[in-house]
Amino acid sequence: MADSSEILAGLDRDQSIAVTAPAGPLCILAGAGTGKTRAITHRIAHRVRSGQVRGQHVLAVTFTARAAAEMRERLGKLGADGVQARTFHAAALRQVRYFAPRLFSGRDMPELLDSKARLVGLAATKAGLKTDREVSRDLASEIEWAKASLIEPDDYAAAAAKALREPPFDAALVAKVYAHYERAKRAQGMIDFEDMIRAAIWAVEEHPDVAEQVRAQYRHFVVDEYQDVNPMQQRLLEAWLGDRHDLTVVGDASQTIYSFTGASADYLVDFKRRHPDATVVRLTRDYRSTPQVVDLANAVISRARGELSRLRLELVGQRPAGPEPTVRTFADEPEEAAAVAARCAELIAAGTPAREIAVLFRVNAQSEVYQEALAEAGVPYVVHGTERFFERTEVREAMIALRSYRGEDEGGLVATVHAALARTGWMPGSPPAGGAQRERWEAVSALASLAEGMSTLTLDEFNTELQRRAAVQHVPTVEGVTLSSLHSAKGLEWDAVFLVGLTEGTLPVIHARTPDAVEEERRLLYVGVTRARHTLWLSHAAARTPGGRPRRPSRFVPTTTPPGSSGAARSSGAGAHGSGYPRRPLDKAAVAGKARRVMAVSCRVCGTGLVNGAERKLGRCATCPSDLDEDLLARLLDWRARLAAIQKVPAFVIFTDVTLSAIAERRPARREELAAIAGIGPRKLMLYGDDVIALVNGTSVDALARELD
Repeated sequence: MADSSEILAGLDRDQSIAVTAPAGPLCILAGAGTGKTRAITHRIAHRVRSGQVRGQHVLAVTFTARAAAEMRERLGKLGADGVQARTFHAAALRQVRYFAPRLFSGRDMPELLDSKARLVGLAATKAGLKTDREVSRDLASEIEWAKASLIEPDDYAAAAAKALREPPFDAALVAKVYAHYERAKRAQGMIDFEDMIRAAIWAVEEHPDVAEQVRAQYRHFVVDEYQDVNPMQQRLLEAWLGDRHDLTVVGDASQTIYSFTGASADYLVDFKRRHPDATVVRLTRDYRSTPQVVDLANAVISRARGELSRLRLELVGQRPAGPEPTVRTFADEPEEAAAVAARCAELIAAGTPAREIAVLFRVNAQSEVYQEALAEAGVPYVVHGTERFFERTEVREAMIALRSYRGEDEGGLVATVHAALARTGWMPGSPPAGGAQRERWEAVSALASLAEGMSTLTLDEFNTELQRRAAVQHVPTVEGVTLSSLHSAKGLEWDAVFLVGLTEGTLPVIHARTPDAVEEERRLLYVGVTRARHTLWLSHAAARTPGGRPRRPSRFVPTTTPPGSSGAARSSGAGAHGSGYPRRPLDKAAVAGKARRVMAVSCRVCGTGLVNGAERKLGRCATCPSDLDEDLLARLLDWRARLAAIQKVPAFVIFTDVTLSAIAERRPARREELAAIAGIGPRKLMLYGDDVIALVNGTSVDALARELD
């Protein structure tokens, strides 16, 4: 258990300032990857361990159960005993349940509505609307926005017009559905999540005895992701605080992407005005991403306009240099998806775990073509943000099988879990080739993998742990490439990130018609870029379908490095021979006090610096003359096909067509020359280097095939 001085060890200068700031209002402006969770948990632990506050008097709130669980885990390791870390909803629910007899005339708290869909559907029917699942969902979203914004049914139409909302139906009709929904809910004696937070507000604002008890319990507050609070949550926070000011908030205005739900960054922007004596600390050292990724993130957000841009942070990368981001254009979406799937397969073959790769898109409808492409390539994937892990049918069935298993196995927990899961049809080491079946297999496998890390537990203890994790949505790691919308990806990170479908009309989405809406779309791309630790790919398709109507690339993808980005030398753009994303300078630049090397690749024909990934492999501009050895390329393709059949893998997993073309052009006679071709790393060199060199030097495919057999 760390003492107070140990808690301060390892913090950078700005984190230390945040951790040791005096009691009172503190605003931490924390960029992506700058260690905000570390800063706030260490601040809490420092104050508790140094005797400034008691852990029981601290309430830390955030927005997801996963983030709250992570905060609790870190606080536990830091010895901050007694601190409560919860979501806004969980904190409010706990208080309302405790005070229910006083709030509801001696009765227990009314039943909490899990989903609005059924009652919204009934309300829509009463309002004269025919509904389906999509319509009910859209109406429920409008009702949630109104309630989170403290707007009553009678005020909805005017408020929606003022907020420039685009409701699914005429605003007056939506208001009518909203009113019917509220009446139906009350008639059934139920409350929804927004009612529950309102009840917590009402409990403190209207009941002095409740206010006294709550404020005696919680005296110091910490709010994570403060840019995402809505008016209802802000009012609850103010009710908790009363006239006190011991409040720490942390946020990043550049990651404000939930305005459509009622979230408002105004509270973050105005924090200093509302708390004139507040301390403001900026965290800008990015420990997540390579400097190349950080440069691109800075370039995207540097063009932001509007009120929120006043709090824009320029990040400074702290990691060693990595590869330049890849920017690519494809003829159509199927071609784009196939290329992404091929690159994912390459990364996995080169040693990147599938769980450390993500494909991110603006709207969920874009997911299907990538599911098909990944399944075709035999790459496992997981669709994130659609259905909660513990609510998946196969996971529920697996947990039932685990609870009902009565067999005894001397092999311990892992063997017992495997035996129980076998009753559901799951078998270890036997994944389906791909697609939805593979996704289901990987979900159950995640439970088996969890058992491997808890091998000292009994089966009953393991089942208890699963129930605990399900209650707080502490999801185990599932092996597969993550497919996710940009909104659902916020708060997550991967080694390799593919940002796809970056076209006008998709990002920014076509209904982003106001300046504020367009700026939110820009921030959405910024969030996507900052999810990548090492490898970043941005792409768009010139048409949705083969031969379809042409589309323009997203205006948000920079074509030059703008003034003021990342502290590195500026680039004048890619010119005629590249894709135009910001490039690192070709000299040495200091990062965290250390010089870093940047690899430059120039066209071997005309000497122009190369940016595009395919051109870097070929070692020449696409427009420069090719000296491709067609006979060698044919032999390389034949060798790859035979080897792929033997290994039972897609051919591109061995080498892509572009890589084989580069070999056939450059004809490397030694392993060192082969390694100089972009994309051929140590693993590929070890596995295939001798064969390739032999083919280049004239060995026949048949001769190599005899060795392979």
